Formats: sequence, structure tokens, C-alpha cells
Amino acid sequence: MSSLQTFRVLGISSGSALDGVDASVIVTDGVDVFDICRNYEFPFDEELRNNLIKLHKNYPNIDENEKINVEAKYTDFCIDAVKEILEDDKDINLIGFGGHIICHKPQEHILCQIGDNEKIAHQCNITTVGRLRDADMLSGGMGAPLAAIYHAALSQKLPKPLVWIDIGGISALTYIGINGELLAFDTGPGNAFINDWVAKHAGIYMDHNGSLAASGHINNDVLSSLMRHKFLNIQPPKAVDKSVFDDKREHLEGLSVEDGAATATAFVADSIIKAIKDFVPEKPNEVIICGGGAKNPTLMRFLRQRSEDLEICNSEQHDFASQAIEAQAFGYLAVRRCNQMPTSYPFTTGAAMEVIGGEVYANS
Repeated sequence: MSSLQTFRVLGISSGSALDGVDASVIVTDGVDVFDICRNYEFPFDEELRNNLIKLHKNYPNIDENEKINVEAKYTDFCIDAVKEILEDDKDINLIGFGGHIICHKPQEHILCQIGDNEKIAHQCNITTVGRLRDADMLSGGMGAPLAAIYHAALSQKLPKPLVWIDIGGISALTYIGINGELLAFDTGPGNAFINDWVAKHAGIYMDHNGSLAASGHINNDVLSSLMRHKFLNIQPPKAVDKSVFDDKREHLEGLSVEDGAATATAFVADSIIKAIKDFVPEKPNEVIICGGGAKNPTLMRFLRQRSEDLEICNSEQHDFASQAIEAQAFGYLAVRRCNQMPTSYPFTTGAAMEVIGGEVYANS
């Protein structure tokens, strides 16, 4: 392992919650994380967010010219973010770019993502690793979740067994066993399910701090109906697109904005708890919540109240910035690609074999 090259890598990600681009600089050789340097958040402007929402809603009937136009604007947004970061940190020598997923239906072998990796590499003058999901899906994998290996790297000194839950647009689980064994899969809905409800009924793009849900009441009849979604009972490995839950969101119609937000938030919490209890091999010592959902105090409260036998904490309690972990993971995977190490495994994505994923785009 001494021959592994160490990089100061910038990881970039954006998810189906459509809140913006997250970025983080870490120093790693793809095995050990030597330093987590600085984290950044770049909220989408309203025009770009609306354009991305339109692409999500209109898939698969997207006008190709419109897609090209939005991809160019999204790429330019990311380039501007990178250039701003480079003003602070001129020692970055690699970019791990997650791109933005418009549609991901692994069971149908569909992956539509945008983001011009080559343009980023050229305009920022830094080698960029992107399209980290493609090789995994070509190997029979789901193309997600990809952060499990990074979660394991962060957990080297934490007691096992351990579970990480990344609540982004959807929610994903990583289980790390006593001997380091890994299991990863999507658990079900995440922030996007809540965001879509409040966007439609309150005219805001997210339930900030879970305030609407906190002032509402959970409708248990509707929640029971939501929890009958067939995805929740599928054995892992499994991954899901946020659109899979659109039909269930219709069950909230007729509720007040606040009660709908509370019930949607409870659905996210209960589907996570169900996944832990149904599919995790051994009760974890701790469940660490990361992603944007970790910043929602109402969701965190629901998780704790509705799973009293589990020790649930925010990743911030371990000094890991919740919003930045996925961006860091893409940086970590980019380094693994450059060092010719696997970026996914059968037990993390369902691929037929371990996969070295990602395409390398030179800076000239």
C-alpha cells in the first residue's frame, strides 16, 4: 500500500433534494483519510433549480436541446464553485465529480445524469474523475449507493457494528460489521419526498428546519398506507429513484400543509427504521445520520422517538460535517480510481464483481 498516491482532492456532489452543490477538500490515498480540510455549500439559484426540477419531472420526454442547455448551466455553476474554492486552496490536484442524476432506475438499466466532466477538467485545469456509476451498472450493479466505502474509512476508530444513514433526496444505509464487513442499499424516501410536498402546497423548496412538520400532526392511516410501498420490502442490494414514490405522495392530498409535512417526514423516518430492523444483520451500537436530513431537527426527533431501542446520533457528534460527506465520498472514490482500487462491490451495489469505476478526464 506504500505505493499509493496521495491526493488533495475536491469532491463535488448534488442530489435529488435540489438544494444545491456541496463540495469538500480532503487529503487521502483512497484507503486512509489523512485530513478533511474544508467544506463548502453553494445553493442553487431559483432559475437553475427550476430548470433541474423540470428535467426531473419531464423524464423520459426531455427535449434534448433543453437538456443540453440545462447541463451547460449546471456545469458552469459547478465550474464557478470550483474556481471560488481554488482561490482559497491552490494545492488541489484532483476533482471527484458526482454530476447530477436526472433519473436513476437501475432495475431498468436507466441512468440519466448531467455534468460535463471534460469541461470542468479543462476550465479548472485539474484532472477530473467523473461518471463513477457507469461501470458499476454495466457490471450488473445498481450504481448506488457509492458512499459505503468512504463511511467505512471514516469509521476505523468507531465501535462496530455500526450503521450510517445518508438522508439526501433519497435515504441510503451502510452497515459495517464487527470484522469490517459491509452492506449498503437505499432504504427509501428522503428529503425529496418532503420537499416535493411543501413545494406544491407551500410554495417553498424545502421544509426548513422541519418547522412545518413540527407544527403538524402525523396522520397514521395515511402513514400506514405509505409504509405499504413495495420497495420497502425488497431484499438488498437495492437502489431507487425518487420518482418511484411519487404515487404515494398523492396519499397526502387532503391533509393540511403541516400535517402533510409531518406525515411525509414520519414516512422517511419509519422507512429508515424498517430497513435497519429488517435487513441489518446485527443490531448496531450506533446509527449515524448524515446528509441534508441530519440538519432537520424534526426528522431527527422522529427517528429517535420512533426507534427507542436504537442509539441515533448526528454525524456532527463525531465531528463529521453531515452535509459534506457525500461530496467527500466522491473525492475519495476519485482517488481510488486513480490508484486502481475498487469503487464498488457486490455487497454495496449488487455488481457481479468488484468494480473500478469512474472515467478520468485530463486537464489538457
